Amino acid sequence: MAELSIGQLAAKAKINTSTLRYYESVGLLPAPERKNGQRRYNEELLDRIHFIKIAQQTGFSIQEMTVLLEGFEPSESLSDRWEQMAKQKRAELEERKNQLNSMINILDSGLSCKCLTWSECKDKIENEGSC
Repeated sequence: MAELSIGQLAAKAKINTSTLRYYESVGLLPAPERKNGQRRYNEELLDRIHFIKIAQQTGFSIQEMTVLLEGFEPSESLSDRWEQMAKQKRAELEERKNQLNSMINILDSGLSCKCLTWSECKDKIENEGSC
């Protein structure tokens, strides 16, 4: 497997090197091997980084991502805790999806309208039924 420098991994992952260092510092990425004092990464980390980026963009906390990547404490019932967390996050994402769909509908309406502001468009729709 190819070993990458921090710059090479960052470029492939389309993130800054400082982001990689941050992921390491909070435990989302394992500490890399060092050769001649330089970090050396396995290219397989790209999948993990991709997961982290998606999780961040969808509102997962560092702690939640750590649990998803590394699991729960051995003393806890894995299946119960995993199911509880998955259901909660799924509900949050579903709500966010509904909000995004609402905004997309507003923007789509605005694209077919010649009004100069959203308020003007909204008034026309309420009063005339369409814009």
